[in-house]
Amino acid sequence: MAKGTVNKVILIGRLGKDPDIRYTPGGSAVANFNIATDRSYKDKNGEWQNETEWHRVVAWTYNAEKAKEYLKKGHRVYVEGRLQTRSWEDQNGQKKYTTEVVVQNMELLESRGESSYSGSGQSASTPTNIDPPDDVEPKQDEVPF
Repeated sequence: MAKGTVNKVILIGRLGKDPDIRYTPGGSAVANFNIATDRSYKDKNGEWQNETEWHRVVAWTYNAEKAKEYLKKGHRVYVEGRLQTRSWEDQNGQKKYTTEVVVQNMELLESRGESSYSGSGQSASTPTNIDPPDDVEPKQDEVPF
């Protein structure tokens, strides 16, 4: 670990849709998915406001296979990882950037009756119908691998 720096992210949120699983030419699994987190706050007028933040997440190898097997739209998930920013050129030669959470540890937060993957034993509330905005994921032709 570099002295004096930390790159650590912890999220608990809901999946916006089922994970997208791909495989590298070498056969390594890669899972991409989005997690929604919410926060509530009082505005200037004292009214409660809700705000949803979308997070891009990428899981590799073992975590990708577990995501493929157990994660579904609406599931609550705990993700621990690091932030990473990637860049690539689109079809028009324009430089594009994306920042994502690279998974180092992941746990499904559903009851054991609903899933057998690393559940916490907590009951999950009914999944809400949440859909990520269209601009949250790169288009198929913009993925750099």
